[in-house]
Amino acid sequence: MRFLWFQPAKSDSMWDMMKKVFGVTRYAVVVPSLASLLGALLLMAQGSYEMILVIIDSISNESTLKESIVHVLTAVDAILLGTVLLVIGYGLYELFIDDELPVPLWLRVDDLDDLKSKLIGVVVAIIAVVFVGIFVDSDRSDDVISYGVGAGALVAGLAIFAFATKKDSKKKSAKPAE
Repeated sequence: MRFLWFQPAKSDSMWDMMKKVFGVTRYAVVVPSLASLLGALLLMAQGSYEMILVIIDSISNESTLKESIVHVLTAVDAILLGTVLLVIGYGLYELFIDDELPVPLWLRVDDLDDLKSKLIGVVVAIIAVVFVGIFVDSDRSDDVISYGVGAGALVAGLAIFAFATKKDSKKKSAKPAE
């Protein structure tokens, strides 16, 4: 698209080349997308490994119930954080590289608002897991109120942000009246 007030003095080949350069730069997102996927796999593997260790400790009666709960929640927290990285990796790849990526319907990302809402949902789940871990941990019982207020404020802020920046899906699909 050219501006009417500016016509290039040279041939259109310069503009075609610039369009190609800009088109190719979208592939720069492959690196962060791949890094997110590798980070997701690492956190999920570590969380799963910690979960297995908790099960073994619990069976051998080497840990108390509260210790087991805290360790299980810590492992779940790592797995959920891995899920966040997975969603980011898939979402970036879908948005910039290949929108036909074979992913489940719930993981489809059509625009940045979709990615944002998926991330907010997983972040809220992580906050809940961390809070329950603090709630159960007897060594940190004095911190429960401060963490609860902080977690509640963060969740409320995320909900307000999601609501305030949400695009109306009816406006997207509605055609103007003629």
